[in-house]
Amino acid sequence: MLDKNGIAKRIAQEVKDGYYVNLGIGIPTLVANFVRDDIQVEFQSENGVLGMGPFPFEGEEDADIINAGKQTITTLPGASFFD
Repeated sequence: MLDKNGIAKRIAQEVKDGYYVNLGIGIPTLVANFVRDDIQVEFQSENGVLGMGPFPFEGEEDADIINAGKQTITTLPGASFFD
């Protein structure tokens, strides 16, 4: 049986170039960490972030930038925040 990261890696294989993907709370928040580098994907977090990137490296976290699960995230160039 796959663990959470294994499930997220498998889901990331379904993400195609040019997709806009809404990521909910839980395992979906991990998907952005496993998308191939050679494709362009826009991730939206349910709390109002479009252009969400992968989780930050340790020591690079910004407590003001979080996903719907209240985990720190990064943003990609051109990201936007909305209500």
